[in-house]
Amino acid sequence: MADKPRVKAPKQRVTQRQADPGRTRQMMLIGGGVLAAAAVVFGLVVLGIGGGDPSVADVREKVVAAGGTLREVEALPGDHTLGADDTSEDWNTDPPTNGPHFGFDNNQSLGTVIWGAYDEPLQPARLVHNLEHGGAFILYGDKVRPAVVAELREFYDRHQNGTILAPYPKLGDRIALGAWVFNAEDDENAYLARLTKFDEDAFSAFFQAFQFKGPERFPPDSLVPGQS
Repeated sequence: MADKPRVKAPKQRVTQRQADPGRTRQMMLIGGGVLAAAAVVFGLVVLGIGGGDPSVADVREKVVAAGGTLREVEALPGDHTLGADDTSEDWNTDPPTNGPHFGFDNNQSLGTVIWGAYDEPLQPARLVHNLEHGGAFILYGDKVRPAVVAELREFYDRHQNGTILAPYPKLGDRIALGAWVFNAEDDENAYLARLTKFDEDAFSAFFQAFQFKGPERFPPDSLVPGQS
């Protein structure tokens, strides 16, 4: 698997400036306003009073409220050891969300699925590669009602970048949401939600929390329908 992206904090440039007594009161007022704003941000983000991506606990709460389950597993190494039609006994979720997958086709192009919505089942070994790049999937079983599939398509239409929608017959009457998340070195997890219906809150929380955070993540605006 390719090296994980690492983001370095930019160096801060410090400029010396002589004190200006006439600006003291103005700066004190501004400084007070900045501190007040910082306190608000602290309350919103650190204390969890609104703002920020949902936590795993938040997502689980919404999925469970919708009658579903959320599974979190430690991600396996993303080795390019499978053929396009292969499966792996090492996969730790079904549908697979992480681990070994198909790497390259005969033209040495990336062996991912083309982003989009499908009416036919896909090759899981390719689909895992999409999740490695930060994508998320919506898969549904062969007993999911057409009206529910239509709701899934409406959600997909609002979240097309980095999303795959496709049948996965063995799910039966279930819907699965999957994503692979890289947090830091030695902290890499995959998530699989299973539901029996479409639920806007659960779907939105899952996508907001886990999409575009894969171990080989690509910019969201590059994961567009019709491209791989």
